[in-house]
Amino acid sequence: MKLTIVRLRRLSEQDILDLTKIWPEYSPKTLTMDDAHRIYAAKFNNRLLAAVKMTLRGAQAELDSLRVREATRRRGVGRYLLEELIRDNPGVNDWRMVDTGVEDRSVMAAFMQASGFRAQTGGWQKQD
Repeated sequence: MKLTIVRLRRLSEQDILDLTKIWPEYSPKTLTMDDAHRIYAAKFNNRLLAAVKMTLRGAQAELDSLRVREATRRRGVGRYLLEELIRDNPGVNDWRMVDTGVEDRSVMAAFMQASGFRAQTGGWQKQD
């Protein structure tokens, strides 16, 4: 199967198990999913490998908790997830990734810079 990026609208039992591995600090019951609060995930063989939360405010989007499962890191999954999320939201021209949920700030800073974001207080920003 091919790696695909999906916007989660409802969580299956498998999604809940996978998100618990990706985000052990969040209870799936506390995750809000609606037009303004979105969760995008990378899926392979019906399993979620990575996820990111997005809050949409008009032409601005705030991202947080971007995380890739440890066994899948360094394979381009996070970059593909970020690229497809941006492509899926063409009306957004101001992107901000907050450092909430970041496990290793130096690794995340390098990743965000390589993805075209610049450092800001409390995270990173990209304007199109």
